[in-house]
Amino acid sequence: MKSLLYILLFLCGGQILPTAAQRVNIIPMPQQLTEKKDPGSDFILDSSTVIAVSDSALLPAARFLQAYLQNYYALNLPVRQGTTLRNQKPVSLTLTGTGTGQQDMHQIDVQAKGISLSSATAAGVFHGIQTLIQLVPPVKEHELRIPGVAISDYPRFAYRGMHLDVSRHFFDVQFIKKYIDYLAMHKMNFFHWHLTDDHGWRIQIKKYPELTEVGAWRNGTIIGLYPGTGNDGKRYGGYYTQDEIREVVRYAGERYITVIPEIEMPGHSMAVLAAYPELSTTPNLPKEVAQTWGIFNKFNNVLLPSAATFHFLEDVLTEVMDLFPSTYIHIGGDECSKIWWKQSAFCQNLIREKGLKDMNGLQSYFIRRVEKFVNSKGRTIIGWDEILDGGLAPNAVVMSWRGETGGVLAAKQGHQVIMTPEKFMYFNHSQFLKEDSLTAARYLPIEDVYRYEPIPDVLPASQHKYVWGAQANLWSEYVAGPEKAEYMLFPRLDALSEVLWSSRSARNYPDFRRRLQQQLQRYKLMGITFSPRYLDME
Repeated sequence: MKSLLYILLFLCGGQILPTAAQRVNIIPMPQQLTEKKDPGSDFILDSSTVIAVSDSALLPAARFLQAYLQNYYALNLPVRQGTTLRNQKPVSLTLTGTGTGQQDMHQIDVQAKGISLSSATAAGVFHGIQTLIQLVPPVKEHELRIPGVAISDYPRFAYRGMHLDVSRHFFDVQFIKKYIDYLAMHKMNFFHWHLTDDHGWRIQIKKYPELTEVGAWRNGTIIGLYPGTGNDGKRYGGYYTQDEIREVVRYAGERYITVIPEIEMPGHSMAVLAAYPELSTTPNLPKEVAQTWGIFNKFNNVLLPSAATFHFLEDVLTEVMDLFPSTYIHIGGDECSKIWWKQSAFCQNLIREKGLKDMNGLQSYFIRRVEKFVNSKGRTIIGWDEILDGGLAPNAVVMSWRGETGGVLAAKQGHQVIMTPEKFMYFNHSQFLKEDSLTAARYLPIEDVYRYEPIPDVLPASQHKYVWGAQANLWSEYVAGPEKAEYMLFPRLDALSEVLWSSRSARNYPDFRRRLQQQLQRYKLMGITFSPRYLDME
């Protein structure tokens, strides 16, 4: 074996040429991939290459590739619309006239004379760019040789989502954009932006300035793992202006990612009530933005289902919908501490007046009333699976986090479902039994993410169509900055992307681990933080 290695070294001028299997390591695995056996099919990416687009709609995809090569390889390729010069080697991006029936299907053909990438949709071309990036060697000091391949690809699920909680810890716009780029590179198409919670209100609402003047700031934060070892006593917070929100939405749109805002209700509202205590069941008791984690029974965090509250929410949601073009508005609905409703004479009277059965019925009444308003604006609500309790709102999409039971129940009722069970999809949980830093005290190794199947076995085949897709969630109790967010995200995001994009039959965990090694080298090139323990996984 050693003598063979020395021969290879001699023949290759001291460098071992990679095998085809080593050269092509794409995540998520494409639907169809053919590696060309003739090494003369390889394309050399260099300063004579030009990125050519057939249509101005493809400029965002072209510029994404241009920026990536400039940032990480110092290779500044021109982007041109129309024909290229004879001595130029094009990366040709083309919109075809007709679709194939598969959403965002695209084809890539790599030849020595050029690369062609085509799709019936601009989003399809953009997703193909992410595959093309993974064909570029992950080390910039080597020749940028792209292996000859033919690829035909499309996503398995229409909804491929990732969440970020910015209430417990705030992330500035610069990192939000970087986070969106990370999602784009993994062919995700929905960013669930958790903007409000007990720990901070993060979006400017012009009609209610105290939401950010008061609700965006807390006077201290728990130290250590809940219940903690004290409080740091430091004022903490931040929020996004409406101009910043518009910029994020614009940026995401150029990457074919829909931003879904979440405005929590009726629970998880301590930040709201700190600013506007009259919207609570106990308006005369002192209120403050939460400084510790968990679900609150001791502190009132539940909105009173009064006319004044619904007027407030309609005003807020109107401004939110003006900022976000998304068809979908997430209204939370989870972990509503109904003890405060039980103690409220107003709520008990309302239950009797409306003929409601119990506290769950009151929550259903609350959600249905908000849904009616959102629907009147041409939008659709998404809620955590607690919105099933007491009866599901007529047009709601259910995000199933307490396992899969809620998702199965909603699908059987003909509702769209997004699977996000905590056991498999909560990236705030530790990746290793002994972690490198503080995390939520649960364990979610990358293998469990990879082996998750969004369509439950108990769901009849006729109802599979209601499983819109899945998403993972990054809650930020113990994620205080960008490096920690990257650490928790990577490379579990790779596993998620393959679950949501590739065919179920193509999933192969040992092969995924092998392909992941080259992806990790790319993350090193990009300066992304991840645990070095993954480098020993192959």
